[in-house]
Amino acid sequence: MRGRLRAGSLAITALVLAGSIPVAMAGDDPDPIAPVARPINHERMFGVMPDYQTVRDPKAVYVPLTARQKWHLVGLSTLDPFNLCNAFIGAGLSQIDNDTPRYGWGGKAYGYRAAAAFADLTTQGVISGGLAVLFHQDPRYFRKGPEANIPRRAAYAISRIFIARHDSGRSELNTANLLGLGLGIGASNAYYPSASRTGTVMFGRLQTSLTGDVIGNLMSEFWPDIHERLFHRRHKTP
Repeated sequence: MRGRLRAGSLAITALVLAGSIPVAMAGDDPDPIAPVARPINHERMFGVMPDYQTVRDPKAVYVPLTARQKWHLVGLSTLDPFNLCNAFIGAGLSQIDNDTPRYGWGGKAYGYRAAAAFADLTTQGVISGGLAVLFHQDPRYFRKGPEANIPRRAAYAISRIFIARHDSGRSELNTANLLGLGLGIGASNAYYPSASRTGTVMFGRLQTSLTGDVIGNLMSEFWPDIHERLFHRRHKTP
């Protein structure tokens, strides 16, 4: 029995010396485990605005979304109650001045506007989501984080309108977003009245959509910092 134990000890010692079995020395700290980016962020800005597409931790290990997760993200964004309410409120505001789409006034016209607003939300989301799957691009926004100064972070947020992360991790032209935006606006010609299908109107809608994307990216970049200052500091106050 002693011979077997001694032989086993010698074998383990040989493996350790050969590097086959790692040994933690006294005083050695284990390597910290890096956080992994959550596929979909379910936190909300101001408690109501969805922030599904934001990866808030800049140090998180990048893990690409699967095609199924990308479509799930499209569904969440399209059917979120806040986004639906925003579309219907926007239809009401355009009703006041008979703004685009120019269906006129009255209850029937508002019904057309509300349906068009929901169609816009759905069409752009589905087209962009499908292109993200086709081109293997990640539709999420990855924060620069507070380690950079404010001007650099703002410039980064704006640039993400035109630059996307490929599923491999490299940066490239944000084809899914830009092409999806243009195709979505073009598809609206199928249900917009003729007065709202002019080149000037479509260009104005493109500007409005890009402005909305810029504001959304800036909110995604800076909201965690704002939330930290507004709420966490308050809780720490004795």
